[in-house]
Amino acid sequence: MTHMKKNILVVDDSALMRRVMCDIINSDSKFQATDYCRDGLEAYEKLKHTSYDGVVLDVNMPRMDGLQLLEKLQKEGIRANVVMVSTLTDSREADVTILAMERGAIDFVAKPTNIIEAKGEAFKRQLLGVLDAVLATQKTAGGIRVAAKPAAKAPMMRKAAGGKNKLVALACSTGGPKALQSVIPFLPKELDAPVVLVQHMPPGFTKSMADRLDDLSKIRVKEAEHGERLQKGCVYIAPGGKHLKVTKTADGNNSIVLDDATPAIGGLKPCANLMYDSLTASSYDEIVCVVLTGMGADGTNGILSLGRSKPIRVIAQNEETCVVYGMPKAIYEAGVVDEVVPLDEVAQTITKNVGVK
Repeated sequence: MTHMKKNILVVDDSALMRRVMCDIINSDSKFQATDYCRDGLEAYEKLKHTSYDGVVLDVNMPRMDGLQLLEKLQKEGIRANVVMVSTLTDSREADVTILAMERGAIDFVAKPTNIIEAKGEAFKRQLLGVLDAVLATQKTAGGIRVAAKPAAKAPMMRKAAGGKNKLVALACSTGGPKALQSVIPFLPKELDAPVVLVQHMPPGFTKSMADRLDDLSKIRVKEAEHGERLQKGCVYIAPGGKHLKVTKTADGNNSIVLDDATPAIGGLKPCANLMYDSLTASSYDEIVCVVLTGMGADGTNGILSLGRSKPIRVIAQNEETCVVYGMPKAIYEAGVVDEVVPLDEVAQTITKNVGVK
């Protein structure tokens, strides 16, 4: 055998789900489901003494749930690459999942609602896809810190040149929910531009993520609504399951269009390329495009086509701070990136480019 299989620990209180997930993991030659546990307490005992390449962790379990386990691991400095498994239909579980990212989980997969779905191709693809992306980079979960308070040196505030009308358009995927907590809370309340944001995520989770970021931030953060006008100093997050586009209104302003009719593109809905494409017809003088951690290349084609019709400024997250260096790598290799910055400098780089009102 040329390579060692990566060892995965599966933690779930349902015997059926454990079985299904172990089978999926073992079906891929890169992985093996080495151990499984029924709850967080059992998992904690294992993780104290054994190190795994990855942990697949259920959110909701008796005795010790996923969030409590993560908090314990964090407190005791036990590092683990954790992927959460979380029920789509339960909004409380979506909230907990977002908190779990804050506590060190790298990403999550949506838990199947029934056995047919659990044994289906889509769940298998999703679980293996996330494990693949997260473990290929072999970053330990402790690598990205959620900043507790903004860096002491204030970002260079400059008034937007010549009173230009600007927009910030941000795209991220795998590792994004956690990365955004090091960006959005550090944007000033008076940012002189609206922010539109596509994070690849299923429905339900984007609302939890928007609410959590709003709690942590001075700038306003909300899940985008169809038809609302874009206002400076507000972050609009594309709802999972809908594409976000921007359209020019009759009076020369801009508003949001949520597009349900267009199918997922390459499995993605929302898709960042569609958002960037829509901006060609907007009334903004300049668009600051930001690409953060994520697998794949969504955003690159849209930014390239946008750049042919409007002035753009492109900021990409650097490789070292990405959970998955996919999307930022694609745009970097396309040759249009103006600034490559570590995660904790993204907010001040955005602010420097659009100014404060």
